[in-house]
Amino acid sequence: MGTDALDSTAPPRVSMVMPVHNGARWLAEAIDSVLAQDFGDFELVLVDDASRDASPAIMAEAAARDPRVRLLRLDTNAGLPAALNHGFAAARGELHSWTSDDNLLRPQMLARLVAVLDAQPGADIAHADFTLIDDAGGELGRSRVGPVERLLYGNNVGACFLYRARVTEALGGYDTALFGVEDYDFWLRAARRFTFVTLHEDLYLYRKHGGSLTSQRAEHIQALTAEIVERALPDALPVRSRSEILLGLALRSQHRWRLDLVHRAFRADPAHVAARLPAIARWSLVVARNRIAA
Repeated sequence: MGTDALDSTAPPRVSMVMPVHNGARWLAEAIDSVLAQDFGDFELVLVDDASRDASPAIMAEAAARDPRVRLLRLDTNAGLPAALNHGFAAARGELHSWTSDDNLLRPQMLARLVAVLDAQPGADIAHADFTLIDDAGGELGRSRVGPVERLLYGNNVGACFLYRARVTEALGGYDTALFGVEDYDFWLRAARRFTFVTLHEDLYLYRKHGGSLTSQRAEHIQALTAEIVERALPDALPVRSRSEILLGLALRSQHRWRLDLVHRAFRADPAHVAARLPAIARWSLVVARNRIAA
């Protein structure tokens, strides 16, 4: 692994990490969206996760024209969670965030999230709404985040967030064994000990494009999601809530019968599962159709 030399200037308030692996298509636009922030007291830590396309040249050009950009290069492809951990290990700011090489920050994102945390010293994590966009940047609709009290039902923290460095330190970063759900696992662990603030302002653009997960990869992610959610379920959770969460995890699986989850949901609250029998039947038909098509 190689990294840039640390300078002796005062550390920035915010460290924004961007892991990059062969992300040249939208990388320049993603970098520019960070550099164009209304709030300027930040560093952008670009983690080159062993890219083999034009990404290194794009990152080098950005670092050459803006001293807030720092480059960190990994000799071998480590994967997203590990790349994030490398980036935050080098981060100097008291506030942390990260973004992807295909997504965009709205100009006011950092200013608004910093202001929220400054106004609420007891809060640890601020997150905000965002807009889904397509390959060409066309808007597909707004995603409203929160409440975090419903986090066990789905990852509703979203893609736009800022948190204190102590969160990174306390949680030990992102779990490298959970590629694809590393962020959801991070928030589930954070929710046990830190305070979230939800901001219903659209501050970020999240791109859905042709490189999205294949059905096989999506199924693997759904299995990992079930694993981390079940692990996070508190013992004191009401039986109806436990059943709703477990059955919801099963019904999101489109290529595999998750009867194990259905059975555990039934044991928790038989009446709830019985009431959802029509939905379970429809789910079974979808799984059967998709398995035949595969």
